[in-house]
Amino acid sequence: MDIYLVRHGEAASSWSESSDPGLSQLGVRQAQDVATELQFQLGRETQLISSPLARARETAEPLAASLSLPITVREAFREIPAPVPLPERQSWLRQFMQQTWEGQPAPLCGWRDSALQQLLELRQTTVVFTHFLVINAVVGRVQGRAETLCFWPDNASITHLRLRAGSLELVTLGREMKTVVN
Repeated sequence: MDIYLVRHGEAASSWSESSDPGLSQLGVRQAQDVATELQFQLGRETQLISSPLARARETAEPLAASLSLPITVREAFREIPAPVPLPERQSWLRQFMQQTWEGQPAPLCGWRDSALQQLLELRQTTVVFTHFLVINAVVGRVQGRAETLCFWPDNASITHLRLRAGSLELVTLGREMKTVVN
């Protein structure tokens, strides 16, 4: 069974400016491009899941409209819960992305484990609209890597996984970005 992890389109503002920005104009175009790319690969038996954050939900909307499917919102696919106030998040993220999972606090490991468990419980082809570090957490676990940052998924990139016999395998990494996370 196929699972597609789609990173949201470009956000209208950065992590340090807003806790829940929607999409920029470019992000809206990227969401439409994702819908165009995926709509012919997916059938009516596909499930669409999104993080509750606006940029992920807005990225899911064009595909949901083209397939006439509902979007299920799941907290497990929300961006990493940074344990610092908004103005300090960018600095915290930079430090976090240079670390490994070993020794991370229980809430962060629980966040990662929750996303993985949700994926393992899927029973049909699914597209999950989510975030940079969620995708990294999942890919890292699938590849058996300790790093918190395994690759740089670009906005609106599609990482393809396959669930077989209760185990996730990586089919293809999504397109990587050429600049840093905003």
